[in-house]
Amino acid sequence: MPQKDRGYVNPEISPRSERNRKHHQAKKNHRGCFFWGLLVTVIALIVGGKYAYAKYTNAKNAANTIFQSSNVKKARDVNSTLKDGHPVSVLLMGTDTGALGRDFKGRTDTIMVAVLNPKKKTMTVVSLPRDAKVEISGYESEYPSKLNSAYFYGGSGTAVKTVQNYLNVPIDFYATINMGGLERLIDSVGGLDIKPLLTFTYDNQSFVKDEETHMDGARALAYVRMRYTDPQGDYGRQARQRQVLTQLAFKGSHLTSLINQKFLSTISKQMVTDLAFDDLLVLGSKYRVATHNMVTDHLAGQPNQENGESFEVPTTKERQRITNLLRKALGLKHAQTGDSGEWVDADDD
Repeated sequence: MPQKDRGYVNPEISPRSERNRKHHQAKKNHRGCFFWGLLVTVIALIVGGKYAYAKYTNAKNAANTIFQSSNVKKARDVNSTLKDGHPVSVLLMGTDTGALGRDFKGRTDTIMVAVLNPKKKTMTVVSLPRDAKVEISGYESEYPSKLNSAYFYGGSGTAVKTVQNYLNVPIDFYATINMGGLERLIDSVGGLDIKPLLTFTYDNQSFVKDEETHMDGARALAYVRMRYTDPQGDYGRQARQRQVLTQLAFKGSHLTSLINQKFLSTISKQMVTDLAFDDLLVLGSKYRVATHNMVTDHLAGQPNQENGESFEVPTTKERQRITNLLRKALGLKHAQTGDSGEWVDADDD
């Protein structure tokens, strides 16, 4: 059944949300993104040549360590999808754990859907509001809930099913990193050189807009965590997250990082995914071409207070726009957002 927009009466997107949407829509980048940070063990086998092959065992061990099934029946046959080189989707999540000394649990402050289309050589990355008002799959009695609580309620499987139901887009795989792990990953590659998108101070760290700044893990974490003093709110934070994660993946894919045991060890401890080692091999060989062009966007909503809680509530029209974008990237037929029906390849017309 289609998802209902209950508790919200304004059918239009605010001018501010529209400006934010246009600001982030259809950006292209030739570096790759956070996803390739997750696939760094495979890229080592591809771009590292003979020397990297000697590291095969380390790479495989790292991949086996980060594997964790979502315990969810896939919405479609992902094995044949990968084998035939069709576009695939990955739900990328960053938890709020680790950075504050907590266990690898909690809520997901960062939520993105990435679609890799090797035929069109394009990767589409869409950020979803952490505070989006949703029904959590399997926990409908808790409605209204925030999207970032899906992982808290039932783990990665619940998050996958919730996003699928919310947007009517099949999620083939997931990958999760904790924010404490992000800090250590950045340190393991020697830090990042970032040009801040705005000037601000947060957690005793100061940043100046457009002034290239070398950031170690702690500094970068402060840069991506700030939200309340950003004129664009969480949308601004999402932009900074994409900026840092893209830089991390770009630097992490260099040979000096790929053969760095510290880097592989950090990945093993800070990431989990249901991409098995064989899946990573296929993605590394067939799908890396998808990073030649990257399109980024975000689901825009308006703030709405309900029962003392603040939610982001996208209109049905806005959700449909994102559904259309992701389904088109996946080569799927048009479908109504929130529809839980079957997904049919467009090529089957």
